[in-house]
Amino acid sequence: MFNKLQNSGKDRLKVEMGKECKSLVFCLLTFTLLYAAFSPSYINPFDTWKQRLSNWNGGNQNSIVDRGIEEKDGQKFLLRRLVRGEDRIRLDSTGFSCNSDFHSEVCIADKPVIVDNNEQTIYVPSTETQAKHMVQPYALKDDPTAMKYVTPVKILHGNTHLPSCDFNHNVPAVVFSSGGFTGNIFHELNELIIPLFITCRHFGSNVRFVITDFKPWWVSKYNRILSRLSRFEVLNPAENGTAHCFPGAIVGLKYHDNLALNYSEIPGGYSMFDFKHFLRETYDLKHRDVPNTEKPVLILISRPNSRRFLNEREMKEMMKELGFQIIVATPNRMSNLDKFASLVNSCSVMVGAHGAGLANSVFLPSGAVMVQVVPLGLEWASTNYFGGPATEMEVKYLEYKITAEESSLSSTYGPDDPVIKDPESIFLKGYHVARDVYVHGQNLQINVTRFRETLVEAMKLLGRYEPLK
Repeated sequence: MFNKLQNSGKDRLKVEMGKECKSLVFCLLTFTLLYAAFSPSYINPFDTWKQRLSNWNGGNQNSIVDRGIEEKDGQKFLLRRLVRGEDRIRLDSTGFSCNSDFHSEVCIADKPVIVDNNEQTIYVPSTETQAKHMVQPYALKDDPTAMKYVTPVKILHGNTHLPSCDFNHNVPAVVFSSGGFTGNIFHELNELIIPLFITCRHFGSNVRFVITDFKPWWVSKYNRILSRLSRFEVLNPAENGTAHCFPGAIVGLKYHDNLALNYSEIPGGYSMFDFKHFLRETYDLKHRDVPNTEKPVLILISRPNSRRFLNEREMKEMMKELGFQIIVATPNRMSNLDKFASLVNSCSVMVGAHGAGLANSVFLPSGAVMVQVVPLGLEWASTNYFGGPATEMEVKYLEYKITAEESSLSSTYGPDDPVIKDPESIFLKGYHVARDVYVHGQNLQINVTRFRETLVEAMKLLGRYEPLK
């Protein structure tokens, strides 16, 4: 009987609406009253979307208003894409999951969390028994030296007392450390910038960075990249000791390999090609491909200390004779990344001894040539840190392996010493022993005649079959 009365009442009101709707405003108001009269009592048509959503902390005035249920569902989907297999099952069932491998640990919460900057603690509330996780959010956990400079973050997951929120946010937090080996561009790109791209790119800048072990100079150096991956100002827990509420969180960064992106393991399927395109857009780099200049530009990475070219002047003269324009890159010149990235992007060839400066090859245009001079004892490191990644960067790669006579170690130890004859035996004594000898303890006297052959090969790779005169 009541349903019949409802239907009868609806029919009569529809007739009246047809007669009385003289204006759009009147029609909309009448429709709203109709909806209110015949809808279940728990639905209030005058509720706004803000009122229908639960709000952390009872309507805190510092709250950043949510955009709606659809956005939360989208964020959950994007967070979920970062995990697979058992980790995804765990995330789906509990809202929290951690994955640990040889290099890093990454924990993900796809439900509301509280980040207490004062305590360096992240609360992930649930009805489960409380569990504690200690995470060092830096992608080199296998290196104890690096991890000395990375402060652990405590994650409390389960039924626990929660601090009050001082601020609410409508995007997930990404918590990572700028400690470790920052100050070395290879490590900055390898353990922070590329992992940030892998972890965050598919969020479309809708994340907020919480950076522990905060280094203002590092944030300033990479401001262009950080501001493209997140549209929000970074949070420094050391300065801002307040509690922040987020709809989800990522603690730590995904890592694949040295200067590498594994296409099949990245949400969205990004590759090194995509990362280089991202860098070109970020730094407004002009050249996607090697510039067509009368004389190809060669940038020589000049090291002031270990692995220094002792006859650099002679090398430059030979390079000019082959027809190269020469740019000498010193550490001072490389310090301003915004300017240096554009400079590298204008070059066709990069030459340098094994070392961090070669990581700037990420800014080379496609088709450029990297020539790595391989010091004695550093064959494995040279190939794995730079040789392998070069191909993925669409950079052509050549190695120049020095002879024992070209290393200063020959005069220091003598030609028959194990340092010269059997480097492997030195590495068996421990990495730090070998590092002091081969990384920090040798300089290079290049055989210019022999090295010339390698640069002629570089010319050929550029399509210059005969050296320019």
